[in-house]
Parts: sequence; C-alpha cells; structure tokens
Amino acid sequence: MTKELSKRIITSILLFLLTIFCIFINWKIYIIIVLIISSITLSEINHMIYCITKRVDNWQWMIFNFISISYIFFTFLPSAAGLYALGPIFIFYVLSICICSDIGGFIIGKTIGGKKLTKISPNKTISGSIGSFCFSILPLLLFYNFDQSKYSYSINNFLLCLEISLVCQLGDLFISYLKRKAKVKDTGNILPGHGGLLDRIDGIIFVIPFVQIYLMGFSGYIDAWTDAISRQ
Repeated sequence: MTKELSKRIITSILLFLLTIFCIFINWKIYIIIVLIISSITLSEINHMIYCITKRVDNWQWMIFNFISISYIFFTFLPSAAGLYALGPIFIFYVLSICICSDIGGFIIGKTIGGKKLTKISPNKTISGSIGSFCFSILPLLLFYNFDQSKYSYSINNFLLCLEISLVCQLGDLFISYLKRKAKVKDTGNILPGHGGLLDRIDGIIFVIPFVQIYLMGFSGYIDAWTDAISRQ
C-alpha cells in the first residue's frame, strides 16, 4: 500500500466518523459544521472561478461568484438545515447513498474499465457509472432492517436511490469540468490524500437540495428549515 493511498484511507475513515458525530450530536453542532463546510466549499469554488477568468473580465468574475455564493448559502445551506427536520438518520441515509455511489463507480470502473463516459473526466467509464447506480441501492437494503416502514422496498425508494446517484454523478462531472477549465488537479489541499473538500462532496452539494425539493416540493423548502429551527 502506497503512502498516498494510506493517507486517503485514513482521511476517509476520519471524515466518516466526524460526519456521524456532527449529524447525531445536536442541531447546533450540525448547523455550525454545515456553515463551515459551506464557507470552505465556496472558497474552493471561487478559487477555480478566479483561475478560469483570471479576472480579465471583472463582470464575468463577479457574476460567477454571485451565482456560487447564492447557490451555497441560499440553496445548499437551507436544504441541509431543512433535512434535519426529517431526522439525523435520514440525513445519514442520503449521505450513505452518495458514498456507496462513489465507491461503486470507483470499484467497478477500476475493475472492469471499458469505454470512457465523457471527455470531461477521462478516468470515468460507462461501467463505473453503472456500478454507481448499482451500489447506490445498498443503503436501502441495509436501512430496511432498521425501519421497514420508512425504508421499504418500494419503487419510489429504489428510484430515489438511483436519482440520487444520477445527481451525484452529474455534480461530480460538473466540478470536474470546472477543474478542467481552471487547469487544476484538485480544488484544494485541505484533505490529505484527497485534495480539497469539494473533491469529496462535489456530488453531495447538489444531492442535498435535490432531495429536499424532491420530498417536500418548493413550497416546503423554507417551511422545513423553519420547523427544524423551532424544534430546537
């Protein structure tokens, strides 16, 4: 095992344990961590935007920054807060789907290989994408033993897993596209063996708002956030 792979595995384990702690400890710690994650993610996005535009066009740089700020703080952050109303276990369930989707893509893609999925990210293959969809169902099979009424083997639950995997993969490709345009390998260097924080949560920042809107609709978007706050 190489030194770089060892760093990657240790960092992944620590991130996983930290995620569980932050989700289940209490609302205040959870929201503080989400705020920190949002700030770091925004910083990494803005760095890539700077690399892309080189500030040759101030208006273009300002517009892209405004879009990224609006998305992170007015879409991702409210969604992450609003999902807390559905319970920490459900948040962990959604994150588990994202993690399994990434693992499936990596394992199957490396094992089978084959035709490339897109030029945006040369390392991604069609077999890896299929592996992501297949592995995304695993959390449902596991959580079914925890709560058979909520995590039943229904068509809707299976579709939600597949849709989360799709959004996760699209989010990954979008950030890969930005990195390619910015001519950077990683979004940052905050995580040993991984790069930037955005390199690890590129799909999650799109999945969280998707799940929030999917389950509650646009009308319940802010209501869930308000309800979560009022319960604390």
